[in-house]
Amino acid sequence: MRGEILGVERRRRWSDEENLAIVTSVGIDGATVTRVARHHYVTRQQIYGWQHELKRKGLWSPGGVAGMARWVGAER
Repeated sequence: MRGEILGVERRRRWSDEENLAIVTSVGIDGATVTRVARHHYVTRQQIYGWQHELKRKGLWSPGGVAGMARWVGAER
């Protein structure tokens, strides 16, 4: 069996700002982690990893803005 290389696969680099935007979009208008991951062509595990890393860096907290947006939306 012989394989053919069609192109060079490269890793995408994401900035903290991009990660934060993706992580905080979970829960807005009912968006699930799966839906957000598919939209951005990443895995759910990447999003969970970003959440952990952003929390560690002090850039995101689960009860922060995204959590507030979910709570306010539920009130209507």
